[in-house]
Amino acid sequence: MKAVILAGGKGTRLGEHTIKIPKPMVKIGKFPILKHIIDIFVKQGVREFYIAAGYKKAVIDQYFKKNKSNKINIKIVDTGLHSLTAKRIMLLKKFFHKGENFFMTYGDGLSNVNLKKLLKLHYKFNKVATLTAVRPPARFGEISITNSFVKRFEEKPQLSDGWINGGFFVFNYKIFDYLGKNSNDMLEQEPIARLVKNKELVAYKHDGFWTCMDTPRDKERIERILKSKTIEW
Repeated sequence: MKAVILAGGKGTRLGEHTIKIPKPMVKIGKFPILKHIIDIFVKQGVREFYIAAGYKKAVIDQYFKKNKSNKINIKIVDTGLHSLTAKRIMLLKKFFHKGENFFMTYGDGLSNVNLKKLLKLHYKFNKVATLTAVRPPARFGEISITNSFVKRFEEKPQLSDGWINGGFFVFNYKIFDYLGKNSNDMLEQEPIARLVKNKELVAYKHDGFWTCMDTPRDKERIERILKSKTIEW
């Protein structure tokens, strides 16, 4: 299967870290977080990647040109400087065919999610989309899940102690019908709302490790986790 990684945002909340490089190229240890994310997939058998780039795309180009691997195929696609998440995915439509399923995740999240189990659930329900639900801090958007179906998706409520969107989606080709050809939308808003309404969004509950890198404090915390070697993603 193929995997899409959204890597086009500016990552302004990371401050000085993203002045010269895009957020997914900020290093965790010796490597950019983008490489760590790719390695999550590679370790579980994924070999073909589409990087939806935008802000400072040249930095991503240069890194992977210098660090080529014969074991995987990485295509870096310019999806625009100001594109939102749904539009970035839509601009990759030509690389997929009808009936195809593919992975998609964000360029700032790390997890030890079991992709085979995620995919198994996706095939079981045979819906347009399956997301990985995780239990992180309260500052993220909450989702309500009943019998594996997402019943409510609320983007970043004030308080939350439930499941949230951890990325690591599986999409069927039909997802492109929800993204809009000429609109610049957030995947997490209108498209997700329509999927929920049509009962086409399923959630895989992941109780293991998950984190994301939004702020310098997040970066420092993930660095400590890496050094401690207590968790592998």
